[in-house]
Parts: sequence; C-alpha cells; structure tokens
Amino acid sequence: MDCRFQWSSTLSAADFPREAYARLRAQVPQATPFNHLGWLQAAERALEPGQTLQVLLAWTGSELRLCLPLVCARERRFGLRWTVLRHLGHPLSDRIALLCRLDEEGRRQARAAIHRRLPHALLQLHELTAGGEQETLLEHWAAASSTHERRPSCRVPVHAIGEADRREPSGDLRYKLRRARKRAAACDARVRRLTPDGETIGAVLEATGAVEQASWKGEQGVGIFSGARRRQWMHQAFGALAEAGLVRVVLLEHQGRCISYRLGLLERGRLYDYNLAFLPEYAELGSGRLLLDEWVRWGLEDGWQWIDASRVSLQGSSHQLHERLTGEVLQLRWSLYSWRPSGIALGLAHRLWSRLKARRSAIVARPAGSNGEQPCPAE
Repeated sequence: MDCRFQWSSTLSAADFPREAYARLRAQVPQATPFNHLGWLQAAERALEPGQTLQVLLAWTGSELRLCLPLVCARERRFGLRWTVLRHLGHPLSDRIALLCRLDEEGRRQARAAIHRRLPHALLQLHELTAGGEQETLLEHWAAASSTHERRPSCRVPVHAIGEADRREPSGDLRYKLRRARKRAAACDARVRRLTPDGETIGAVLEATGAVEQASWKGEQGVGIFSGARRRQWMHQAFGALAEAGLVRVVLLEHQGRCISYRLGLLERGRLYDYNLAFLPEYAELGSGRLLLDEWVRWGLEDGWQWIDASRVSLQGSSHQLHERLTGEVLQLRWSLYSWRPSGIALGLAHRLWSRLKARRSAIVARPAGSNGEQPCPAE
C-alpha cells in the first residue's frame, strides 16, 4: 500500500477532510460516537494548558486510511516528568476505536512518522476493544516498543434487547422495579423520553447539569459537567451529536423539575449509557433502575439492538446493567514505551514497580503458615 502521510495541528480547520473522515469512521466496525468528529473537536477546544494536538492522517490516493489525533503533554510519574501521548478525548471519552485501515507496511510507516514528529517516552491508549485492524496495529507497535503492556481497563456489561424484555423481569430485579415505580407514582414523578436536536440540546444539558452539580458527583468534582473546561466540552460535544441525531435522554421529573436522568448516545442500534445523576433528596426512589428500564422499553419500540454501559469501573462496578447483562465487552489499555532513553527508563521503572506491587500483593494474600513456618499455638 503506497501511503501519503500528513500532519495537522487541528481537527477544526476549514480544510480538514470531514467527508473522508466520516467515510473512514463508517468503515471501522468498532467506531463509536466518541470517534465522532464533533465530539473530538469539542475535546480539542477543552485541552488543558501544556497539552498540544497533532493529528496524523494517512492517504491512499483520495481515500483516508488513518486518522490518529494525539495529545502530547508532560506528565509526572515516579517523581519525574515524561512526555506522554494519548488519544484525543481522554479521560471523558468512553469506548473508542483507532480509525486505521493500513497494511503492515503502512502501520510501520505510521509508527515511524509518530516517533519523528512526536518524540515521547510513552504512548498510552485507553478504552480500546480487542480484535479488528486496530489490535493488529497495536500488536505491531507493541512488538517494536522497548516495553509494552496490554491490560484490561474494564469489562463493560451489555444487554441484547430481545422479546424476553417484553415480559417483566423475574426475581430481585422485578421486586426492585416494582418498588421504584410505586415510589415514583406516590410522589407523582414521571418519566420522559427526549431526542434533543441542535436547538433543544442546550436546555437539556442545563437541566441535567444542574442535577449532576447537586449530586455527589458535583460535590466531589468528578462529574462530566464539573469545571468550566468539562462543561464547555460537554455542551459543544453533545450539541454536535444532537445535530447528528445521536443523543437520547430519559428523565424523571417531579412537578416539571428534572430530579434524575440518564444521558445516552445511540448509533448503529447500540445505546451507550454514558452518564446519570439524581438529586440527593430523591435517592430512595431508585430512579436509576427505573430509567434503565425505560432505555430497554424505548429500545424495544424503536428496534435498538443493545444497551451498553459504555464504561464501568474495573473492580466493584455498581452499574445497574449488571442485573440484566447478556454479555460483556472487554476494554483495554495499551502502554507502549519508546526506545528513547526516557522511554527505556520509564518502561523499566514501570516493570520494577509492577513486580514489587505483585510481590506485595502475594505476601498479603499468603495464608498463615504458608512460608513453611508453624503458626504459634494458642495459649
């Protein structure tokens, strides 16, 4: 494959190849709404001071075969600062794909282009799924790295919508749903479905942002609307996605006021359950489970195929879709350390730290007497 490589410092320039990008994204099965150009352009505008964007494009004739937007920044690890590259959108993007349709020689050339343009210690890519051309690309780059690590970042519960969902769930879930419905009815709280467009999304985000700000996420500053940069990112990103018809929202309202919501993105028959929050004074309603059930009902009516938790905690996830899951999606974090002195040093430090951590965990988990010594008899 004879490729022509090109660098750009922005995704928002007037001459950026938007149509070619859209065709490339459509050709990559793992692509998600978090690869949508509108989402990434909003992420670019929300970059922190000290972060710079470089976008690598690869062409075969007039066909775009690769678009890789990389953010370069200096990050502190082990008491020192290192140059680290990440895919644009971290940390608020959920599952993403690498938009790549290169052959082996093209992948080699792309790696060489990155190392020439962006000397770095570490290239770290989050929330990628296994399989497809992107894994082939990463395996090739991993083999050429001084050190690499491929580890799970989360196991996402997903639910395949089917005829069984027309019946009420059984067991504990049925009891919890009935209780939530009774409590909502008792205070006259009502569920609403919204498909906002470019004109109405602003009011929706204001209402949901106010709920999140009053919730524990707002208090701890970990919400998607926490801080001016994140708030700007979300408003611009969801504005673009709403214009594309990808945004879905389910609300629980009391006397016309939003008291709980789930915010999702729908593409290719898959609803990505991106964010939820509720007002603390309504915590006993069980609104999250009630609104998740509304996703399923909406999906049945409109022919969605999947409800997808999008991203969860690796350990101890409390996402309510676990109660309904019919499968899981493994998401990975790839860490690729360069052959530069800084990359070799950082990779070596990481390996040593990982071994020490594993050894310490093994010692903590070792039962009494397993080291060959006899436990002291009780007095």
